[in-house]
This record gives sequence, C-alpha cells and structure tokens, in this order.
Amino acid sequence: MKCLVTGGNVKVLGKAVHSLSRIGEELYLEPLEDGLSLRTVNSSRSAYACFLFAPLFFQLYQAATPGQDPLRCKILMKSFLSVFRSLVTLEKTVEKCCISVSGRSSRLVVQLLCRYGVRKTHNLSFQDCESLQAVFDPASCPHLLRAPAKVLGEAVLPFPPALAEVTLGIGHGRRVLLRSYQEEEADSALKAMVTEISIGQEDFQQLQAEEGAAITFCLKEFRGLLSFAESANLPLSIHFDAPGRPAIFAIKDSLLDGHFVLATLSEPAPNSQDLHFPEPCRPAPPPHSPSQLDDFANDDIDSYMIAMETTVGTESSRALPSISLSPGLQGPCSSEEEEEAEQSTVPGTPPPKKFRSLFFGSILAPAHSPLGPSPVLAEDSEGEG
Repeated sequence: MKCLVTGGNVKVLGKAVHSLSRIGEELYLEPLEDGLSLRTVNSSRSAYACFLFAPLFFQLYQAATPGQDPLRCKILMKSFLSVFRSLVTLEKTVEKCCISVSGRSSRLVVQLLCRYGVRKTHNLSFQDCESLQAVFDPASCPHLLRAPAKVLGEAVLPFPPALAEVTLGIGHGRRVLLRSYQEEEADSALKAMVTEISIGQEDFQQLQAEEGAAITFCLKEFRGLLSFAESANLPLSIHFDAPGRPAIFAIKDSLLDGHFVLATLSEPAPNSQDLHFPEPCRPAPPPHSPSQLDDFANDDIDSYMIAMETTVGTESSRALPSISLSPGLQGPCSSEEEEEAEQSTVPGTPPPKKFRSLFFGSILAPAHSPLGPSPVLAEDSEGEG
C-alpha cells in the first residue's frame, strides 16, 4: 500500500483525522479499490465515523502490491493524530505526505516532505484486524435536512463548550430549531441558561421533515464533522428518524465521502410537538421507572446497525467485545442483566447519560449506590463483645 497526498489535500487529510479523534481512540485504516478508508468507533458503540478518500484525491494511490494481502490495520488515534497535530504547519510547510507500509518492520510509515528539503518520517506500529463495518441506510430515514456547513456552524457557536447534547427539531413555520438539552437531574446553575437558535427554511438547500420532529444527540461529535465540512466548503446532510433511532450526518464530494452515525436519546424533548419549549422543565419520572432505566429499549437499533471487529495476532485480548443481542428483544432489561452489563462512558458525554450502543445494544446506565446502611458482612468476634 502506498498513497501520496500533495498540496492542500494534506491539510484536508489532517482535518479529517482531527474530526475522527473526537469519536474514538483507535483508527482503522483500510486501502480499498474505491479509495482509502479511515474509520473509528467510540468505546460504547454509540458513535461511528468514516471517511473514504477516492483515488483521485491522491497523486499516487496503490491499494496493494501484486501478491500482497489486503491491509487492514488498527492504529492508536493519538499516534496518528500526532503526525497531523498542527494544521497551520501542514498548510505552510508540508508539500507532500506519503503513507506506506514497511514490509521489513511491519510499520505504517508516514513521511511529510516539507520545504527546503526537510523530511519528517513517522514509523507507527499497527495491529492487524478485520474490517470495521457499520451497516446503515440514509434513504430509510424519513427526515432529511441539507444546508451549507457554514450555516449550521454559525448556529452552534452560541452553545457553551461544556454542553453535551443538543436538540434538533422542526418548529412552527417549518423553522429549524437547535436547543440546548439539559437533564432533569442537572444542577440548577447549569439549567439557568437555555440557548435556542432558530433557522429559516430558506437557509436550507433541502428540508424534508414534518413539524414536531425532533432528536437529541451529542454536540461534540457534531462539531467535529461541522468543522471539517466548513473547511472543505461542503454542504451537510442530516438524515434522522424517530427519537432513539440513529442519526446520520453525511458529506459528499467527488473526492471524498464522510459519514457520522450518532445515537439519539429515545426520550422526546420537552414539548417537542411544537418545539417552543415554553416550560423550562418537566416532571421527572420515578427514580427507578422502566423508561429511565432503558432509554433505548424500543428503538429496534440492533436490526439497524451492525459492527464487527475481530483482532488477529498476539494482542487478541484487546479486541472489542462482539456480543450481539437479538433484534427481537424489546422492553426493559431485568435487574440481573443490568448488574452484569458493562459500565462505560461515552466520550464527550457526562457520566449520568445513558446511551444505547449502536452496535451491540448495551445499556450504559450509571451505577446506583445502595440506599441505607451497608449490610453486615461478618459478625463481631467473641473478644469484641
């Protein structure tokens, strides 16, 4: 495998890596016949991202040499990101970027050819793995929004950096609304300010959604794709369904395709029918109600998305779990299953959030501390009276 990127495309490649770093901690690199694929997924399987760079994006693109097995490698995101750390430096000093595989040392070699004959060589260790695939179909989503990335980028600017989720919906007059989302359990100081942005229908290239449709998703990952789309001057398409179903954010160009698939909260936003949100909050459900313990129980997401990763080699113990639930499973999980479920945190999401995995259907709920005094594990000895 050998790829040569020149000119401004070096910065485009670096910008894509920065966007992927907002999602996962590992980068899956796979040269295909139709281009170079860069994929990642977060630890909880609630966010997936993929960029596919067409052969025309490169000055030289060779997916595999004759007689060589197809390359599928997994690299630490921090290692690959360090090569493209400074986008300003890439734009001002780097003229070419060559990505190849060293057969002698089994390393991924990234060379930056800079001005004045300076050459920077990075040898990155990688791990052989199976292809990471996520199956999704934007055409199956009934709602579609398409707008210039600059319009959506300016719309999310007023939201504070610490905001975790945002609600996107269609209000009266077919105006698109973006509103900061706060949990009922959130601190009163955080709920003191609620930001809502309204965008007219005329600012969208395509708006195919009914009034009252609304979804809530993570803002951090959304900002990562927006940043890339703005720098590439590409429109952004948002495909979404009912709350709890994955939302698909897509950009497309003759030289590249980008898809971000994000989980959405299954509980509807307050007063989502009119999306005016006149009331600051709504009554919180009982502490242990089934709707709170299983936000994603009825979204049928298992039949919507699939992921597979099987690690090959001596480090197979690091492979991500490949546990799959039957698509027919519905309703709240039993308490015994909840205790056995693996607890993890979605990057960019505060710990109290409960996001269902896009791929394996695991429910990520905070561990509840037992109420009342702890049980006595052993009786007092006779000497202690």
